[in-house]
Amino acid sequence: MPCVESCFPSYYGWMKPADTSPEAWRILLDIYRRMTPDEKLQRTIDMSAFLRSVCEAGVRADYPLASEREVFLRVTQRTLGSELFAKVYGHDVLPDE
Repeated sequence: MPCVESCFPSYYGWMKPADTSPEAWRILLDIYRRMTPDEKLQRTIDMSAFLRSVCEAGVRADYPLASEREVFLRVTQRTLGSELFAKVYGHDVLPDE
């Protein structure tokens, strides 16, 4: 096993979805290995934007009357955690639930 695989076993083995065959997993890892750093960075940026949009959708479902600012703040609170959010934005920036 190459060093990178032994140094990061969770990425290369333990995180393989249970419904993915070893052959499919090897193909996916080979695709990732062939990506340029720019392609990997773009993929990371795209995934981050996708996950943020999923989180925003969850906030909108929970708070259908929320303004765009409130959605932003609630997503940020979920991202940072309550303690850090309060340090950055203060304790009274969100309406009472």
